[in-house]
Amino acid sequence: MKNVLHFVARDFACTSRGARLGWHGLHWLCALFVLVALWLPSPGHAQGAAPTPVRIGVIGPFTGPSSDFGVPMLNGIRLAVEEINAVGGYLGRPLELVVKDDTADPARGRKLAQELLSEKVPLVIGFCNTGVALRSIDLFQNNKTPLIVPCATGTAIAGTYPPRESYIFHMQAPDALQAPFMVDDIVKRGWTKVAIFADTTGYGEGGLKDVTAALAAKGLKPVYVARFPTGVKSLTAELEAARAAGANVVFTYTVGPENAVVANGKKALGWKVPQVGPWTLSFPYFLDGAKDAAEGTLLVQTFIAEPSNERRAAFLANYTRKYGKLAVPMAAANGYDATYLAMYALLSIRDGQLSGPAIKEALEGKLKTYYGVVATYEKPFTPDDKVAFTRSMLVIATVKNGAITFAYPEDYKRNLFVQRK
Repeated sequence: MKNVLHFVARDFACTSRGARLGWHGLHWLCALFVLVALWLPSPGHAQGAAPTPVRIGVIGPFTGPSSDFGVPMLNGIRLAVEEINAVGGYLGRPLELVVKDDTADPARGRKLAQELLSEKVPLVIGFCNTGVALRSIDLFQNNKTPLIVPCATGTAIAGTYPPRESYIFHMQAPDALQAPFMVDDIVKRGWTKVAIFADTTGYGEGGLKDVTAALAAKGLKPVYVARFPTGVKSLTAELEAARAAGANVVFTYTVGPENAVVANGKKALGWKVPQVGPWTLSFPYFLDGAKDAAEGTLLVQTFIAEPSNERRAAFLANYTRKYGKLAVPMAAANGYDATYLAMYALLSIRDGQLSGPAIKEALEGKLKTYYGVVATYEKPFTPDDKVAFTRSMLVIATVKNGAITFAYPEDYKRNLFVQRK
């Protein structure tokens, strides 16, 4: 039986063979791997007794102003768990989600993080807001409980602790990647007089630092910087000041409707300069709130909801069938892939002792290759690297007819081939 298990694991990890099998074949192999594992002695339940679930913590904004991307993240996680449980879960034990709604409130997020840790979950997936995440990550670090962050992009999330000591795993492209990637593009286009509009949350603060640093690397400084609280209804005065300063592009770093406030404000002033920014410009608050004023906006993406290969087509079809319209594809896809990576880590621990240090070690180097939706993950994390994304996995997207698509034809062609990490 061990030989069979070895053969299945070897076949599943083989990239070239996996490519020939396709998405459904790979999922079949994953199912077979789990089912073979079930024949072996299984920790967690006695003969004839119901198996004890493996409880996984999930935390994020599932109601309130950030629910437009918190809910897709949760749905992506739920979809993955449903698929995993259908083929046996962890050695016959189903995964069970313990869901906490932080409503994008840092104080509430910290309280709920403490609740999850008191419930002894072996790992947690979550956080969509950088400020909420940064208020809580010390709890997971001090408790030695792995935290996988699929949505929040703050550079400090993975940078707060030395990598070899860190229990914080970043399953998202951090702002330190997104900001310079966009700066490179706008400089190439000749837009060098940059106005930065950043909110006063932890997300806006970190984004402002990363954009400013990226501009400095090009020998540039922003010609104007506007800071504002979330919930602001007008930024007309700030936009007029940016225009007076000679800005020829507006770089926004905010997470909610304020992106649309900027776009609509430019339109009302008749100021036809481009708006650019990170992935938050793909959110419904911007697309629906700005409508035609959003047209032509440029933004950074890692995943665009186009069925460019079989695994992405299957994910998009399954998500839509179960949950309806996919509002923020990156959030859902990252949540889905993060859950599978967590499951692969658990499957590498054969004795059922799902301690934080054991899961950390598994995530850092014991994972089989995972053929994900966003990318193929060969070594998403190592002891010295807690970020699952690289610059090569980013693309510049644009808003066209109210939807997100590729800004460059070559990126569309490149998307036919899954990126690797």
